[in-house]
Amino acid sequence: MLQLKTNKPLIDIEFILKKVGIQENDKVAELGCGSFGYFVYPLARLVGKNGRVYAVDILKSSLEGIKRKAIQENLRQIETIWSNLEIFKATKIEGAVLDVVFLINILNQSDKKAEIIREAVRLLKRNAKLVIIEWKSGQLPFGPTPEKRLKIDSIKSASLQLGLTLSEEFTAGEYHYGLIFKKI
Repeated sequence: MLQLKTNKPLIDIEFILKKVGIQENDKVAELGCGSFGYFVYPLARLVGKNGRVYAVDILKSSLEGIKRKAIQENLRQIETIWSNLEIFKATKIEGAVLDVVFLINILNQSDKKAEIIREAVRLLKRNAKLVIIEWKSGQLPFGPTPEKRLKIDSIKSASLQLGLTLSEEFTAGEYHYGLIFKKI
């Protein structure tokens, strides 16, 4: 879990994964997985040996670490993919094959948020889920600057234009909100 030194989780990964309803044999991706794969490894255990977890990032060094740990833990269902998510069709995953795509704290890092969501939508099957977790607005003791934080309403309106419907909105921890969309 992402957490502070107080051992209080920043994001409750287990809660989020239960809420999303990951099934055995699902094909899922964490886009912008970073070096630690906070969601990648729990997802691999949930989808089982016949499922697939795509760990996608722009930093090859992050992916190398994910790959090493996956091998050490015998999680062969994890596949690392290098991609620039801001470029449509740059992610080397076939379109319309994924059951769930996760965007965890990455939209605030880009000026091309709609392009990243568009790439995520391309990868989803019809009726599949897009999970977005981002920092709440306002003054927080850490995280991105307030002007970098995404307002929920802006994500909702951009997502509707990209063929998604909002399925659920929830609190993903003290500092984060979560949105689950379905691809129409």
